[in-house]
Amino acid sequence: MLNFTVGPVQADEVVREIGAQQVPYFRTPEFSAVMLENERLMLQFAKAGEDARVAFMTGSGTASMEAAVINLLDERDKAIIVNGGSFGQRFVEICDIHKINNTQIKLEAGKKLTKEMLAPFENKGYTAFIVNVHETSTGVHYDMDLISDFCHRNGIFLIVDAISSFLADEFKMAEWGVDVMITGSQKALACPPGVSVIVLSGKAVSRLSSYNSGCLYLDLKSALKNGERGQTPFTPAVGTLLQINARLKAIEKAGGAKAETAKIAALAQDFREKIKDLPFEIVSESLSNAVTPLHPKNVGAYSIFTVLKDEYGIWVCPNGGALVDEIFRVGHIGALTFEDNDTLISALKDMQKRGLL
Repeated sequence: MLNFTVGPVQADEVVREIGAQQVPYFRTPEFSAVMLENERLMLQFAKAGEDARVAFMTGSGTASMEAAVINLLDERDKAIIVNGGSFGQRFVEICDIHKINNTQIKLEAGKKLTKEMLAPFENKGYTAFIVNVHETSTGVHYDMDLISDFCHRNGIFLIVDAISSFLADEFKMAEWGVDVMITGSQKALACPPGVSVIVLSGKAVSRLSSYNSGCLYLDLKSALKNGERGQTPFTPAVGTLLQINARLKAIEKAGGAKAETAKIAALAQDFREKIKDLPFEIVSESLSNAVTPLHPKNVGAYSIFTVLKDEYGIWVCPNGGALVDEIFRVGHIGALTFEDNDTLISALKDMQKRGLL
């Protein structure tokens, strides 16, 4: 199978080889050294401040979304949530479950966030802003300069889910004043799923002391305390953390986050150029490099996913719910090449000849 989804994505040979090895015991100085290196490189690639810290959570990105909310917000807070799709809605559900007072900025699929949409929230006592900077379900990438300026003016604590955007798009944590950044192992890190990563600013680390998570497994104070010695409170996904270490070191050797982002951007641009004559509409007003969201003009989106999977051995990313037949997505993260783009384009053109597009 050739994988153009947005997670899990294709892994390179080094990552796959680590996955085939016996998983080692982890309460050792050797594993601690790996984890401390993972933290150093994550801080470097996120462009975090010198006093920032990293928590490695064994769980999907949603685990870290929930951890960020329950550790750093409570009934004293009043949150704004950008809800432009499935993952914005997930933050709404998390806040509702944990009784965090919240107001949504509800966006139509693929629509960007604008200054005019933020204007009603100026100087209204909001304490937190929560956004999936790349709403993966629709492909829209929100303007972080706009969000940063708004939060800075209003003294608002900023939580950013960059799960599918980290390394695919530029991220400037300290410059933007981001207090929490979240990402996951199965996106541009191109490792198996099972680990999510929370980068906390110095301000966020200090804030933890005045909040009670109400949870044992997702307690960030415990995660950071154990992280000081390169460990985790409970048994982590050891093999995946070793794979993350290999990926982070490979990215550093190849030129760091800037080079990785440029590579993904080039793959995305190549694909978008090559589909111009096909019967698709790119639905996002503001694109991430990570994925191209496509609305087929003549057939249902899910049927394209099914035919590519069953007849061509290619995975693209379907949608669910109301978008199931409206939008499918082609990812550009993971171990993909320009030749892989050509393979997908050839398959789509063959489907067109067969009357399936």
